[in-house]
Amino acid sequence: MSVEAEDAFRKELVELFVQEAHEWLQQIHVALDELQQAPESDRHRMLAQTIKVGITNLGGSAATVNLTDVERASFSALPFIEALQDPSAPISADDFLTVCKQLGHIHGALTRATGVTFESTAQQGNQHSLSPTIPMKELVTRLQGLQLKTSSSRTVPRNIIQTMVAQAEALMQHGSGHYQVASIQEFLDRSAEGDQVFLTLVQQQERHLTGVLRALTASSTQIVVSPSDLRTAAERVEQLWSAAQQVNASHAMMFFRGLHSFLTIVLQQRVVISPRSIEAVILRLTQCVKAIEEWVESGRIERLAIQGAVCH
Repeated sequence: MSVEAEDAFRKELVELFVQEAHEWLQQIHVALDELQQAPESDRHRMLAQTIKVGITNLGGSAATVNLTDVERASFSALPFIEALQDPSAPISADDFLTVCKQLGHIHGALTRATGVTFESTAQQGNQHSLSPTIPMKELVTRLQGLQLKTSSSRTVPRNIIQTMVAQAEALMQHGSGHYQVASIQEFLDRSAEGDQVFLTLVQQQERHLTGVLRALTASSTQIVVSPSDLRTAAERVEQLWSAAQQVNASHAMMFFRGLHSFLTIVLQQRVVISPRSIEAVILRLTQCVKAIEEWVESGRIERLAIQGAVCH
């Protein structure tokens, strides 16, 4: 391979790494936000594992493209991440601050190594120190009042307000008296981005999955879909389930888990399904996508209400 070709290949690898790094950091920050809200034990373990896996993937991928500083910063953060794994162990606000600082080191290393701006968590903290604050008790009161107003009018339930109340109450228990308004806006922005990424992925995969399912109805006596197509469809559904888990869309998680089991049975046992049953599955998929769209819209409305009550 010529020097020019080798340089072009490495540039392409780094560009792919940058894209992956942004995705992993998005997942890590969303999980860390929710972890601070004192979730139930099982959810706590899942969120902590998401953060650990994201950091590990980031460090491992950095090693493959010889970004040593990023690799070092990532793996140096693991001991601090592991300290959050046990839901029964008390976690202080300082523990979360330490993890945020470690993430800031990773952001800085990424920016220096790739030339792409990764906003540092530490820089965010400095910006927050100059931003307005709201007393924690006042924040909880406003959010609880907003929750009463919106609960009766929502057709698709979301728990963004409830999540923020739980987070604020947990911080109060750790001695925090004020909440940075900029932190609230960041949480809402990340929530909105997570919703949109999830919805876009679902919409992109719906057509492919519908096509595979319709192909199963081509014959009532034999399966005409190739094993590789069924396997690909099952993998895409698994990806959708994982994406639903990241945004805590429990209704979508249940559907995609069931669809994955269905496709796996057809693939492994080569079971012929009646056209009526296939049409029922396709209808359920359509309904699920519609429900996700409504779920995302409900989240958008709830975030706007929070911004109006708290951020202005």
